[in-house]
Amino acid sequence: MTVSPPDNLDLIRRVLGANLLELGLGHLSVDEQPDGETRVKVGVIEGGKAYDVEGQGVGLVHAVYNALLDRFAIEYQSLKSIELAGFTVDADVETKKDKAGVDAVGKVTLDVTNSEGRRFTFSDSSRSVSASVARAVLAVVQYFVNAERAFILLHKARRDAVERGRHDLVARFTAELAEVVESTSYAEVIESIKKDAGV
Repeated sequence: MTVSPPDNLDLIRRVLGANLLELGLGHLSVDEQPDGETRVKVGVIEGGKAYDVEGQGVGLVHAVYNALLDRFAIEYQSLKSIELAGFTVDADVETKKDKAGVDAVGKVTLDVTNSEGRRFTFSDSSRSVSASVARAVLAVVQYFVNAERAFILLHKARRDAVERGRHDLVARFTAELAEVVESTSYAEVIESIKKDAGV
């Protein structure tokens, strides 16, 4: 089970509607050396379609994150500003089936900060720590991609409302932008919007 920040998830879902990005884990292959050098192949399920991404890094979290960055960070600039602030693995020994207890459910928790220093917590629990790490990283990427998409849509909707003199909508979109901007690295996103508009 994966848990993502609830803060403004409902607003992001409402703004994006059918354009909400949903990522799932299809499979995970890990090749880790004793010094921590890790290579991964992650089977990602996106919108019902499966594809593989590959990455490497020092440890599993780093390798999976790098694999997903290669896929998404070119289009979604805010992903480049996210920093890992905490990483824990806890076992729920009450869930063990074998006497030794090594099959217990493990809970992986990732804390990340955005460029404004705001902290977000993502977690996943399962009997596979590796799979939980991958799902937690997928949840991080999914959340920030969706926040950036929502920010861009709201920014465009607000600009359109200003041009049409719809002050009621300007106020609404401004309030929603203020809520979404808490999640995304808006400086990078605004630069991206300007480039797209040729400003």
